[in-house]
Amino acid sequence: KMKFVSLLQVRLQVQSVDKPLYRGTFHCFQSIIRQESVLGLYKGIGSPMMGLTFINAIVFGVQGNTMRMLGQDTPTNQFLAGAAAGAIQCVICCPMELAKTRMQMQGTGEKKSSRKMYKNSLDCLVRIYNREGLWGVNRGMVTTLIRETPGFGFYFLSYDVLTRSLGCEPDDPYMIPKLLFAGGMAGIASWISTYPVDVIKSRFQADGVGGVNRYSSIADCVRQSVRREGYMVFTRGLTSTLLRAFPVNAATFATVTLILMYARGTEAGPTDCEPAQPSHHAQIQQQAQPSSL
Repeated sequence: KMKFVSLLQVRLQVQSVDKPLYRGTFHCFQSIIRQESVLGLYKGIGSPMMGLTFINAIVFGVQGNTMRMLGQDTPTNQFLAGAAAGAIQCVICCPMELAKTRMQMQGTGEKKSSRKMYKNSLDCLVRIYNREGLWGVNRGMVTTLIRETPGFGFYFLSYDVLTRSLGCEPDDPYMIPKLLFAGGMAGIASWISTYPVDVIKSRFQADGVGGVNRYSSIADCVRQSVRREGYMVFTRGLTSTLLRAFPVNAATFATVTLILMYARGTEAGPTDCEPAQPSHHAQIQQQAQPSSL
C-alpha cells in the first residue's frame, strides 16, 4: 500500500523549519535513497503490517453494522456510520501510528544508525510502555480521534455520493473503473478534510525522538508550529499524502465492494414462500452502496 509514501509524509511534516532537510516530496525521496538506501523508504513498515488488517476489519464491520442499526441509507447516516467506525478503530490506530512515526524518524539521514533506539515496531511500543506506561503508548490519541472520526465520516459519505452519482450498476461494463474512481476520490476527500490535524498528530507523536520534548501539549504544538512556520505548516507533506490516497483507497473500496457483491450473489436463492424481490434498480442500489456491505 505504498508505505514508503507515508515515510515521506511524516518526514516532511515534522522537519525543522530552521534547518529543513528536504525541499519537497521528490527531494525527500531522493535524499532518503541516497543517505539511507532503498531500505530506508520502508522504515516503520512493521507497525502498519501488524495493524492494518484489524483496522480495515473494524472500520468496514462497524460501518456496516451501524448502517443496519440506523435503518435508512441516507448521506447523513453514511457520515454517522463512518464516524463511528473511525472513532472505534483509534484504539488500534493510535499506538500503531505512534510506533510507525518513531521508527520512521529513527536514524534520519543515516545509512546505518549508530544509536538505534528501537529494533522494530513491537520493541518500540514495549519500550515506550516501560518508560511512560499506557499513557505513553496512546500518545496522540486525542488528535487521532479528532482526525479519524470526521475523516471516516467524509470517507464513506463521499464514496456513497459518488457511487450513486456515477451509477455503479453490476451489469455496467465500466463498473470497476467507476468503483476505483469513487474510492480514490473518497480517500482524497477524507484526507483533505482533516489533514491539518494529521500534521499536529505527527509532530506530537514524533516529539521526543531525539531525547528532548518540545511540546507540552497538543495546544502548545499548534501554537509553536503556527508561530514559527505560519498557517502553511498545515499543508506540509500534503502532496505525498494525496499521491498515496487515491490508489490505496481506490483499491480498498473496489475490492471490498466487489467481494461482498460476489458473496451476496453466491448466497442461497429464494424459495417459493419468500416475498417478492425488490426492483432491479433497488437491487443495484443495495449492491453498490457501502451501507449494504
